[in-house]
Amino acid sequence: MKSHKGTAKRIGVTGSGKAVRVKAWRGHHLELKSSRRKRRYDGKAIVTGESLDQVRRLLPYLGV
Repeated sequence: MKSHKGTAKRIGVTGSGKAVRVKAWRGHHLELKSSRRKRRYDGKAIVTGESLDQVRRLLPYLGV
């Protein structure tokens, strides 16, 4: 079974086995956004719920 390469570039796995993704809205036009808003988009987020089911289907060898 093939892994979805677009998803593979965007989703990682933590040491404890949880799927992580980079938050959206942090790409460009950052000078228009307030510091508070930019901080909210900082860092990574854990993939949960229905999205996790999709990740498992797209990346069968990720191990989540």
